[in-house]
Amino acid sequence: MESIKNISELQAGTLLKEDVFSKTKYPIMRKETELTLEHIDVLRAFGVTQVRVLEGLEKNDETSSDSSATEDGNGKVPNSMHWLKDIYDKTVRDYKREFNYWRSGQLPDVAKIRSFIIPLLEKFIAQKRMLTFLNDFSTPEEYIYHHPIAVGILSAAIGQQMGYEKGDIIQLGLAGTLADSGMAKIAPSIVEKTAFLTPEEYNEVKKHTLFSVKMIQLSPLIRQDMKLAILQHHERLDGSGYPRGEKMETILVFSQILAVADVFHAMTSDRLYRPKHSPFKVIEMIKEDEFGKFDIKVVDALQNLVGSLSIGTRVKLTNGEFGEVMFLHRDAPLRPMIKKDSDGLIIDLSTNRDITIDSILE
Repeated sequence: MESIKNISELQAGTLLKEDVFSKTKYPIMRKETELTLEHIDVLRAFGVTQVRVLEGLEKNDETSSDSSATEDGNGKVPNSMHWLKDIYDKTVRDYKREFNYWRSGQLPDVAKIRSFIIPLLEKFIAQKRMLTFLNDFSTPEEYIYHHPIAVGILSAAIGQQMGYEKGDIIQLGLAGTLADSGMAKIAPSIVEKTAFLTPEEYNEVKKHTLFSVKMIQLSPLIRQDMKLAILQHHERLDGSGYPRGEKMETILVFSQILAVADVFHAMTSDRLYRPKHSPFKVIEMIKEDEFGKFDIKVVDALQNLVGSLSIGTRVKLTNGEFGEVMFLHRDAPLRPMIKKDSDGLIIDLSTNRDITIDSILE
C-alpha cells in the first residue's frame, strides 16, 4: 500500500515509493530507500515537504536476494544476476572462437556475431545496474576477448541513454563489438604482451582500426556510418587520436560513443601490466584529465548509467572503507560527502581528492 506523507509524519524504517528530486537533475534519494532519521533530516534540508512511501511493507525477497552477492572469481555479482554473467561468459567464448578464425584469415561472419551479441545487449540494457559489474567480469589473461563484448554492451547502453532509436542502438552494439576485430591481424606477441608496448609496437597496434574496417567493409549488415565509427573510434575531438588525427565536426557522434565505451572499459579493467581504476575515478579522469577529447554529452550519458548517485546510496571507497552518501555537491556529483560505517564520521570526497568511490553496493 502506498501513500503520500508529509515530512513531519515520516518515521525511520519507511520505504520510499519513488525517487525524490528537489530542483535537481539527479534524485537526492532513490526509491526503496529505507529511511533513517538522518535521511529525514536531509529531506528537510532540501526543502522536500512530501514524499510517496510504501506502508506496511519491508524490502521484498527479490530486493533482499539482489543485495546478497558471492565471490565468483571476477568480483561480486548479485546472486540473482548470475544467470546474466553465465550468458556473458558464453558470449565471450563465442567471440574468442570467431577471433581465432579471423587470425587464420577468415573474414568476420557478421550474421553470426549478431546472433550472439544482440540478445546480450538487450539483456544488459534491461538490467542497467549490471553495467557496473562489466569490469569485474573481465580477466587480465582474456582481456582481448572480454573487451569487445563489453564495448558493444556499453555502446548500446549509451546510445539508448542518449535517446537513439532501437535500430541505432543495435548497430552501435554491433559496431562496438567489431571495432577491435582488426586486432586479429596484429602479431599475437604484441597483442598478448604482458608489459607496456614499445613505440614501434604501439604503432603496429594503431593499424587495427584500418584492419577492422577492411574486414567488415563488404558486410551489408553494418551501416556505412557505423563502419566509419569503427574507423574513428580512436579519434579525439582535439585531433590527438588516430588513424587520421581528425577533429571536432569531422568525427561522428557514433564514433565518440564507441570511443568513450572503449576508454571506460579499458581503464576500469585489470590488465596484466596494471591494475584497474575505479569507474568513478575513470569518469572523472575522462571529464578532467582528458577534457576536450570526448563529447561531453556522451560522457554525461555514461555517468548517468554507471555513476549516478543519490543520498542514501551505499558505497565502498578506494581506501577500503564502507559508507553511505549523505550529501551531493552540485558541481562535483562524483565526489559526495560519505558517512563512514567504521566510525560514523563524515568524509568529504571533494576535499579528499586521494580517495574516490570504488563501487556502489547493492
